[in-house]
Amino acid sequence: MSTTPAQPAQPHLPPHSAGDHPEGSTRAGLRPGRLGVGAIVFFVVAAVAPMAAIVGASPIVFSANGVAAPATYLLAALLFVVFSVGYVAMSRHITNAGGFVAYIAQGFGARVATAAAGLAILTYTALQAALWSQFSVFAHDLAAGKLGLDLPSPLWMFAGLALVTALTVRGVDVSLKVLGFLVFLEIAAFIILDLAIIVSGGISGNSLAAFNPSALAGPGLGIAFLFCITCFTGFEATVVFSEEAKDPHRTIPRAVYYSIAFIGLFYALTTWALGNSVGAAAVQEAATADPAGFVVTIAEQEVGTWLATTMEILVVTSFIAMLIGFQNMFARYLYALGRAHVLPHRLGTARPNTGTPATAALVVGTGLAIILAGFTLAGADPITVTFSWLLSLGTVALIAILILTSASIIAFFARTRVETSMWKTRIAPALALLGFGVVAYLAVANYDVLLGGQGGVARWLLLLIPLCAALGFTWASIRPTINYQAELV
Repeated sequence: MSTTPAQPAQPHLPPHSAGDHPEGSTRAGLRPGRLGVGAIVFFVVAAVAPMAAIVGASPIVFSANGVAAPATYLLAALLFVVFSVGYVAMSRHITNAGGFVAYIAQGFGARVATAAAGLAILTYTALQAALWSQFSVFAHDLAAGKLGLDLPSPLWMFAGLALVTALTVRGVDVSLKVLGFLVFLEIAAFIILDLAIIVSGGISGNSLAAFNPSALAGPGLGIAFLFCITCFTGFEATVVFSEEAKDPHRTIPRAVYYSIAFIGLFYALTTWALGNSVGAAAVQEAATADPAGFVVTIAEQEVGTWLATTMEILVVTSFIAMLIGFQNMFARYLYALGRAHVLPHRLGTARPNTGTPATAALVVGTGLAIILAGFTLAGADPITVTFSWLLSLGTVALIAILILTSASIIAFFARTRVETSMWKTRIAPALALLGFGVVAYLAVANYDVLLGGQGGVARWLLLLIPLCAALGFTWASIRPTINYQAELV
């Protein structure tokens, strides 16, 4: 398959030097130098939603792979560490809000990059719509059960979407304040639970059986590993916010490794404590019997009703934090694609005073509202249809992007030779390519499991992945003005 020649990296251009703006002209763009390592890590952590992920996903991991759930999270983190070796090396030469698409452009050229852009739009639209649908159910159940406020689920969904869109349009500084508070509460709740279990020892007495290699290599490893991978879906924020980083070539590598370390270690520690609380011999059965109440029940037994109730509330606020992170990230994605002339150029503008891609943020919010309204009017069940179908589709599409990015890292260094380390430029990216290839196989082979046991019509949605990629490739073939070098630092 032929592609247009890859555009060479330009690591030494000053900010805002590229693009089609004449010298001396002013242009409202993203505001550089305002996000440090901590701020970017906050966006990543918020996007992976520790509370929602552990309460929602860890019972599935326990159910699939038993007591070895903590080691499975560490294995998933290891794959992202290996991927990050080449990615971080490449980040020293590229700073672009276009996410992994900008990396793919440098490796394979505009056509393949625009195919990946089609996948990225599909990925983040599907994931956000799925999560908003799930949020509506959790918000409804919390309000009805704790406050006696029995309002329709769609009302909570659209009210939340309007709030998050307003925060995103307002600017990243406001979003960070909200994110910081919500993420702090999530982490604090789990630290209290973890310490309570560790001090008491739980039924298993702080056993290390969870990290026994023989326990890890069980028959359910593939499914458990796949669900652990989904807990890293906000990882791309480290790339998307690079143009706003204080020192991109130092801030981004640190944010990458800190994010992976925190997610992997925090999930492993918490699931290790949960497993010891129930007992190594009983945790798989307990998680399978009551996946929805597994974590909250442990919190009530180990600490008290107040922590269980707090966690039920924080699950809902965790969704808000996660969706603030996702919408800020996706708005910048559309901004970069508009700037590169892939999408209407109006999307590639930002407010002069705040550097916020307000138009892109509004488009994200409006698009999600239209999609969610369509599912709602069609009478789709918010969990078994809207959430399950779209989350599964978005997960597989994201894995496809990670495969393309891994391959593009190899291609970039083979062409430019700006780095000489074989480990960084060949071996680690090749291992990541192989690893994500295995994950892709697991995802497609177990797609019915991702769908919660459904099949049929939902499986046909997978055709949207090659379709969106083909549309992107074709669009780049007939649109010569596409330029992923725009604003490249």
